[in-house]
Amino acid sequence: MDKKGNNIGVDVDSKFLVCKCCRGEQSYPIKTFSNDPVGHRKFIRWATQRGQSARVCMESTGVYSLLFAMALDAAEGIEVAVVNARAIKKFAEASLQRGKTDAMDAAMIMEYLIRMPFRAWQAPASETLELQLLTRRVIQLNAEFTRENNRHHEAKRMGGHGRLIANDTAVNMRHLERRVKILEGEIAALIASIPVMQEKLNQLQSITGIADKTGPRILAELIGLPKDMSAKQWVAYVGLDPRPNESGSSIYKPRRISKQGNRYLRNALFFPALVASQKDKHIRAYYLHLIERGKKPKQALIAIMRKLLLAIWAMFQNGQYWQAEKFYKIVE
Repeated sequence: MDKKGNNIGVDVDSKFLVCKCCRGEQSYPIKTFSNDPVGHRKFIRWATQRGQSARVCMESTGVYSLLFAMALDAAEGIEVAVVNARAIKKFAEASLQRGKTDAMDAAMIMEYLIRMPFRAWQAPASETLELQLLTRRVIQLNAEFTRENNRHHEAKRMGGHGRLIANDTAVNMRHLERRVKILEGEIAALIASIPVMQEKLNQLQSITGIADKTGPRILAELIGLPKDMSAKQWVAYVGLDPRPNESGSSIYKPRRISKQGNRYLRNALFFPALVASQKDKHIRAYYLHLIERGKKPKQALIAIMRKLLLAIWAMFQNGQYWQAEKFYKIVE
């Protein structure tokens, strides 16, 4: 809480910013701005009027909150926190919020800002943001290709009745493939133009299982993280941190990962872990060790994902390339 300045909770959607502000014990009426560059400038003038400083809190709502958060990060006298929407939801449930409107949500976000530890958000560098948007777009197009491929096979089963649909889906699949190749070329060119990014990608691709497609996806989600984040914080950021599940007499339930983190990075790590568990003898030995200890195959793969992430953190910190014997030492 900013005890001397304004504390503002903002409910963000595609069109509007619904804002609730307080300063000390004084609470102010709801204020609404358009969610566009003009509205952002008006908000900044309102939040810092009479030379006041401001702390602003909002939910992470993808592109709707990103541009607004970036405008606030660049403004003088404003600190901004971008909070996982699930954290706000759980806080509202714990506060017994009775109803849901934009104004009520803005007030609840303001309460979260006042009562919870403040963690300032930092805008990513422009090239980092561009890389992230490009890689996520490729993911979207690949998902659409999979859906269209399923429709194509369904249409082919219909024989002559589905001939036109099958032809149309085949055309669209070729179009999607071309778009993916174009974007992958743009991604490779962007990374090659920035030596730091290229070096990090080379480090990643030295790991068994991380190649031309998964490397840029992992890089895009990691390159913008603050350099002072610990390995443990990386694990929590991805949502691979184990969550205790003990209550009353139920003390023997296995731990599950929280999944309260970056799903893009979590998904990007899965196939490298799967491939490495088969192709890298050190990772394979670790996988079999976990299976012998009673872990299920999926649990063992998740453990490999977490251990790979820790290894990447160490590699980035020390400027090193993959050393499989450090991941897991094979006892002869």
